[in-house]
Amino acid sequence: MKYFNFIWIFLSFGLGFGYAQTEIDREVATDTSLATSERKFNKKKEDKKDFPIEDYKIISYARDTTHFDTTLTIFKEYKYNYLRKDNFELLPFANVGQTYNLLGAETKLKGFYPRMGEEAKYNNYLEVEDVDYYRVPTPTTELFYKTVMEQGQILDALITLNTSPQFNFSLAYKGTRSLGKYQHILSSSGNFRFTTNYQTKNGKYQMRGHYTSQDILNEENGGLAVPDQFTSGDDEFKDRSRIDVRFEDAENFLLGKRYFLDHRYYLFKEQDSLRNYGLSIGHQLMYETKTYEFRQDNANTYFGEAYQSSDLEDRSRFKALNNQLNLNYDNKIIGEASFLVNFYRYNYYFNSLVVQEDQTIENQLRDNEISLGGKWKKRIGGFLVAADFTQNIVGEMGGTLLNAEMGYDVNDDINVKANLHASSRMPNFNFLLYQSDYRSYNWQNDDFEKQSISTLEGSVASKKWGELSVSYTIRDKYAYFQEDLDTGDSTSTIADDVQRVLPNQFSGSINSIKVKFSNDLHFLRRWGLANTIMYQNVNQSENIINVPQFTTRNTLYYSNHLFKKALYLQVGLTAKYFTEYYMNSYSPVLGELLIQDREEIGGFPMMDFFINAKVRRTRIYLKAEQFNTFFTEPDYFTAPNYPYRDFIVRFGVVWNFFT
Repeated sequence: MKYFNFIWIFLSFGLGFGYAQTEIDREVATDTSLATSERKFNKKKEDKKDFPIEDYKIISYARDTTHFDTTLTIFKEYKYNYLRKDNFELLPFANVGQTYNLLGAETKLKGFYPRMGEEAKYNNYLEVEDVDYYRVPTPTTELFYKTVMEQGQILDALITLNTSPQFNFSLAYKGTRSLGKYQHILSSSGNFRFTTNYQTKNGKYQMRGHYTSQDILNEENGGLAVPDQFTSGDDEFKDRSRIDVRFEDAENFLLGKRYFLDHRYYLFKEQDSLRNYGLSIGHQLMYETKTYEFRQDNANTYFGEAYQSSDLEDRSRFKALNNQLNLNYDNKIIGEASFLVNFYRYNYYFNSLVVQEDQTIENQLRDNEISLGGKWKKRIGGFLVAADFTQNIVGEMGGTLLNAEMGYDVNDDINVKANLHASSRMPNFNFLLYQSDYRSYNWQNDDFEKQSISTLEGSVASKKWGELSVSYTIRDKYAYFQEDLDTGDSTSTIADDVQRVLPNQFSGSINSIKVKFSNDLHFLRRWGLANTIMYQNVNQSENIINVPQFTTRNTLYYSNHLFKKALYLQVGLTAKYFTEYYMNSYSPVLGELLIQDREEIGGFPMMDFFINAKVRRTRIYLKAEQFNTFFTEPDYFTAPNYPYRDFIVRFGVVWNFFT
C-alpha cells in the first residue's frame, strides 16, 4: 500500500501529459462546450490576455460549479477562520485547532453507514463530499494565512492547472500549529489533498479522483484544575500559562488516508447549450483507513482506575472499502435518473481482547454490506424537483436514506424551497465497541438498535430581505455519551473529580424545531448591518439534545473604495450571543462531546472589531477578537472547566494568483 500513492499520481500525470496532450490539436465538433474551452485554452497561449474570473471553475462532489471569488464581503469575513466556513452554530475552544462545542442541533445523520467515532476530532477533517475539483484556463494558486494564539500559524496553499482542456490536477496542503495560551494545549494538524479530473474530447468518458492524508494532533490538559484562578480575575493569572490544569502529559491523535475514484462512460450521448443527455454507466471506488490514539504518560485518577500506571496508549483502527456501480439516464422528458448498487466492507478493530469479570470484550467488528438506491432530478415548469433513496439489503449496520427537495423561483428576487430528510443506521462504532487502558472506558454494546432521524425543512430566500428557514426534526433511538462525573463528598475538591463516560441510547423520541433568519441590510450608501438569529426548542423528557434557545450574531460595518479605487476597505464590529444552556462536556480519552446536566453555561457576549482590505486580488484581514473581556467578568466558558478565548489581535491574508 505504501507504493499506491506513487502509482496513483504517476498514472494521473501520465494520463494528462501523455494522452490528453497528444489529443489537444485534433478538431472535435461533437462537444461544443469542450471545443469552446479548447479554443480559449489555445487562444490564451497566443495573446496572453486575462480570462474572466468565471472561467476559473470549482466543481463540487455534487458536480455543482462555482468559480474562484476574489471579492471582499461580510460573508467572506465570517468564513475567514480555521475551518474556512461560517461557524455560526459552533463555539471554538480556547486554542485554534481544538474542537468546537455545538450551538445548533444537528438535523441529519452523517453518513449512510456508522462512522468510526471520535466526532469532536472531525471539524477539520475533509470527507469525500468536502473535496473540490477544478477547471482553469491558466495555472491558479490560492494562499491562505492567519496568525494563531501563540507560536504558530494557519497556512492553506492550493495550486491547480489544466495541462489541456481535458485534464486538470491540483495539489493542496493546509497546515496548522498553535501552542495556545494555557499549559499543554498545543494543536497541530495537516490536510494534504491531491485531485485530478479528466474527460475525453468527445466527453464520453469522464473521470475524477483524489487522495487525502490528514492528521490532527491535540495535547490535552483536562481543563482547569482550579477554576477560581480564571474566574477571580486575579492579575497573577492574567498570564494563562500560570493557571493550573488537571494534567500535562496526554494527547490524542487522528490519522486518516483516503483514495477516491469516480468515473463514467456514456453509451450514447447528446447535448444542447445547457447540458449533456444520454445513457452512461459509472463506477465509484473509495478506500479509507483511520487510526485514533489516546496517549498518556501516567494514569490520572480523573479517568478512574487504569490497568497500568504508566505509558497508557489506546488505539482504534478503521478500514472501509466502498464500491458502487451506477446506471444513469438523462433526457428532456424524464430528467436525470440514476440507479445504483453499492458494496461496502468495514473493519473496526483493536489489538487485543479485554477480559472482565462479567464479560469478555471482543476486539473487532467487520462485515460486508450491500445497498440499492436511485436518484432523480428534473425541472418541471418553474419547479426544480430532486430525490434520492438508498436501502440496505445485506448487513446490519446500514439502514435507509431518503432525501427529497423542491425549489421554485417566485421571481428574480424570491426563491422558495422545501426538503425532507429521513435516515436510519446503527450508531457510530465507538458506541458499539471500545477499549482503553482505563477500566471504565471499555464496553461492547450488542443491544444497541438503529437510530433514525427525520427532518422537514422549508425556506424562503430574498436577495433584498434575507433568508428564513424553519426545520422540524424527530429523532428515535438517539445514541449519546453521558458524562458520569463523581464529585466525591462535601470535603472533596475539583481535583478529586472522576469523569466516567456511559454510552447510552434513548428509547423514546426527541423532537426539535429550529428557526433561522439571516439578512444583510445596506443603508446610507456605504453602511451595512448583517444579522443572523436562530431560535431552537427541544421537546424531550431528559436533557439529551442541549442547545441554547436563542443565538444571535450582528455585524455593523462600513465599506468604501479609497485611493482612486485602488483599495477597498471594510471596517466593522461583530457581536455574538447565546442564552445559557447545559453545554456539552468534553472527553479527551474518547475525543467526544458528552451530555451533562449539572451546569448551565452561556449568556456572555463575544465582540470582535475588524479592519479588512482588498488590493487587487489580495484580501487582508485584521481583527481584535473578544475585546469585550476588558469590561466583562471572566465567566466565559466553551465547556465545563474549559475557558473561552481572551482578547487577541490576529492578522491574515488570502492571495490568488492567476498566471
